[in-house]
Amino acid sequence: MIGHTKVPPVTKMCRLASDLALSHVGSRHKLYVRHKLKLLHIDSAITGENSVSRKLSAQIVQQLKSSAPDLEVVYRDLVAAPLGHLTLDDMPAPGESTSVLDEFLSADIVVIGAPMYNFTVSSQLKAWIDRILIAGKTFRYGDAGPVGLVGDKRVVVALSRGGLYTEGGPMRGHEHAETYLGAVFGFIGVKPEFVIAEGMLLGAEQHTTAIAQAERSIAALAPPQGH
Repeated sequence: MIGHTKVPPVTKMCRLASDLALSHVGSRHKLYVRHKLKLLHIDSAITGENSVSRKLSAQIVQQLKSSAPDLEVVYRDLVAAPLGHLTLDDMPAPGESTSVLDEFLSADIVVIGAPMYNFTVSSQLKAWIDRILIAGKTFRYGDAGPVGLVGDKRVVVALSRGGLYTEGGPMRGHEHAETYLGAVFGFIGVKPEFVIAEGMLLGAEQHTTAIAQAERSIAALAPPQGH
């Protein structure tokens, strides 16, 4: 037709292939951005290198990263950089954010090293929890009661205990670490996963057996979603 240049079929095919390739690259890029996950790693044991919960929490992070190498990890050591007891001055005003809260909210996965001290969590970990349970941010009160707002978050807890506090045992009624953390995170919409090593002070054989069992639990953790 006059005024129009006829495009050879081969050229059309090459152009189509090029457009499809660019579209595929763009789609892959969008997929990568959408599924790039952030992990917040929290430690709270005061015993340093001797801490069982610190060793297990590090193994959990490594296990999750093994199936998601691009996982972005942010680390907070609540002993090296303690948060102080909660005061009214620490409470954010409505709509206000804090660095600790924002760090928690931005994470897709939270891994917590939590030793049991005197039947409950460490005061360092309690101070951190006090800064993430904020009405309007991680929960709200509805007509039927409290509603959790962070149910899309995954929480994995490495919990160590000196004695035996298993369900049905004589000391279960004294256990206020696993049950407390389950209640706390359940309140904001999350059912935490627990990797437990207990009986750490009941001799070398129990210690070895408990660590081996905990490591099997770590190996069985589901990979991060999207990978």
